[in-house]
Amino acid sequence: MKTLVTYMSQTGNTKKIAEAIYGELKGEKEIKTISEVKNLEGYDLAFIGFPILQFDIPPVVKTFLSANTKGKKIAIFMTHAVPEGFEAIHSWTGSYKQAAVGADIVDSFDCQGELAQPIIDMLLKSDDPQMKAFAEMGPLTKGQPDESRIQKAKEFATKVQAKV
Repeated sequence: MKTLVTYMSQTGNTKKIAEAIYGELKGEKEIKTISEVKNLEGYDLAFIGFPILQFDIPPVVKTFLSANTKGKKIAIFMTHAVPEGFEAIHSWTGSYKQAAVGADIVDSFDCQGELAQPIIDMLLKSDDPQMKAFAEMGPLTKGQPDESRIQKAKEFATKVQAKV
């Protein structure tokens, strides 16, 4: 079985998770950024990862999923700045399902990553009290994804590969 791990990462959070997943996979495998992948031809399984930006999946990822995943076995992994289980996260992360219509989505994984300082600074300048409150949570994300989250990503990789 040939497996691809492909990802988009702006601050390194998603890259850490991608590398953890890649390290656990057995068999023939490759790891590439989404910008390096033309299509998923030749792969039996693709792990596709991205950060949540502005409360949604990035437009470039939506385009990639729409153009490349129909009829393919995929597993999704995401990073975001809120703790897992945060109420609103499902509305932010769920749009990948519409973008990957026709794909065989084997499973998905999400975990907290560190909120980048430039984003914290931008949110602190917002007139929206909810955005300011979100920015004030930023220091609590320092060091994420931590070793426990990286371990969960490794377990996710093993579980997905066992399903396929």
